[in-house]
Amino acid sequence: MTSAHPKPGNLGNGSSTVSVEPPTLADGSALWRIARDSGALDLNSSYAYLLWARDFAGTSAVARHDGNVVGFVTGYVRPDAPDTVVVWQVAVDASHRGGGVAGRLVDHVLHRAVRTGVRYLETTITADNAASIRLFTALAERWGAELSRSVLFGAELFPDGHEAEYLYRIGPLVTPAPAAPPADRVGPHA
Repeated sequence: MTSAHPKPGNLGNGSSTVSVEPPTLADGSALWRIARDSGALDLNSSYAYLLWARDFAGTSAVARHDGNVVGFVTGYVRPDAPDTVVVWQVAVDASHRGGGVAGRLVDHVLHRAVRTGVRYLETTITADNAASIRLFTALAERWGAELSRSVLFGAELFPDGHEAEYLYRIGPLVTPAPAAPPADRVGPHA
């Protein structure tokens, strides 16, 4: 594990620059489209993504390329555990996958969250979601934090044949994060 934290903000995808920032209400439809096109996420209503962009912008982020949303992370602080941010969904448009965008989106949210007292990240992942397992395992390593895994919602709790959801809990997250590399070195090969 390392203690070097990735830089929030600008990130690279090959030779293209992608910026990361909180979502706006106007981004809600793009979040819905990317979630739908992911083929892996449980798709919420378009209304729900508008609410995420409005009510949870402080714990969510979008990645933009040429002004278009190409990825997002949605999250919230647990009401009964204000030191814990829950990552609800992470998705990246097919055109930008493989360049580290998902990890940098989550890192961006964490950089903001630790300044408000958040020390833990929680997310749930099904056993067959190898990409998310890799994403959050690597995140724990980058942040030098412990990762624990346990069943949160067993399959028997779901009325629709949904697989069990495993809780991934990462932390404690150290604050403040060390200085980030210069902007010209940020990217998948920095």
